Amino acid sequence: MTDYFDSRFPSVEALRAQAKKRMPGFAFDYLDGGCFSEVNLSRNTDEIREVQLKPYYLRNYKGASQETELFGETYSAPFGMAPVGLQGLMWPNCCEILAQASFDHNIPFILSTVGTASIEKVAEITEGKFWFQLYHPAEDDLRDKLLERAWAAGCRTLVILADTPTFAYRPKEIRNGLSIPPRMTARNIFQMCTHPTWSFSQLFAGAPEFQTMKQYIPKGLNMKHLGLFMNKTFSGRLTEEKIKPLRDKWQGNIVIKGIVNPEDAMTAVRHGLDGLIVSNHGGRQLDSGQSTIAPLAELAQQFKGQIKIMMDSGLRSGPDIANALASGAEFTFLGRTPMYGVGALGKNGGHHTFTMLKRQLQQVMEQVACEKVSDFPNHLIPTTR
Repeated sequence: MTDYFDSRFPSVEALRAQAKKRMPGFAFDYLDGGCFSEVNLSRNTDEIREVQLKPYYLRNYKGASQETELFGETYSAPFGMAPVGLQGLMWPNCCEILAQASFDHNIPFILSTVGTASIEKVAEITEGKFWFQLYHPAEDDLRDKLLERAWAAGCRTLVILADTPTFAYRPKEIRNGLSIPPRMTARNIFQMCTHPTWSFSQLFAGAPEFQTMKQYIPKGLNMKHLGLFMNKTFSGRLTEEKIKPLRDKWQGNIVIKGIVNPEDAMTAVRHGLDGLIVSNHGGRQLDSGQSTIAPLAELAQQFKGQIKIMMDSGLRSGPDIANALASGAEFTFLGRTPMYGVGALGKNGGHHTFTMLKRQLQQVMEQVACEKVSDFPNHLIPTTR
């Protein structure tokens, strides 16, 4: 399956259009939308695509390899699957589908605390080769239980989240009454009835749940009280006081996600963290912030060699990945694009999307005469912006 490719959908634009046809509107809006007026959602990708690469056509060129070493593992490509919450709402069993495809393609899969597959299920699929993204609990006891489960399951890279100190204002989700399961408004029922493939697949898979958190959630809560429980359970803002015990307790790699300024990067280095992901949560938290590509070069220049520099948010294609690598990222992660793939093609969507991204990236590397991923910065055309 690792070479599966459906030629009807050779681009992310084609996958997105097909996913929109197959998914109920409330599910697609959750996947596709950002916060407020979605200014930063657009800015992310637009500014990545302003990056320009220099090709060399008369060089002796031996070919391109996408293999990338990261934290002692050699991956088949310089990108992985970003953590996405509520994946099973957007497409039934989506979390499991993408975990399997990531494992088959030998790229990292990051499981969200609020994903719809459990730590143990993803560990079974990936043979323990997965990363776990922690929403920091308010109580130390729950934090320690989640860390113990992830470690026991084979996870050796913990991702801690810095860019969600508050719940975002997302108009589409407010309008849709998004919850798990979705609120049964007449509008949502109509959308489900007019998308039978999604609905029957969801019926077969069962209602999506927070599988990792399920054992800690009191039984019988209605949606309102479940929301109140989750609000109380997770404390939001990540602080140095919360990072220090995590570094003391977790013996593997710790990556902090959501870093966009040198001051926070310096704090991560000072606390001995192993990597940072330049991210703005996919444009879903702050409309007035920078795109992710904007601070990347400065952070890479200042901190490369002290901590692994990675990036997500706004990356949709192979050329986008190439532009991020040329701008200083040592590795990248994508969320929406693989999700569009599953929305468009179901169980084959992960394999198709990762194959597509690898092919696109390979073409860019061969076109500009880039032999290995770490050489991409040599192809960057500096801009005055």
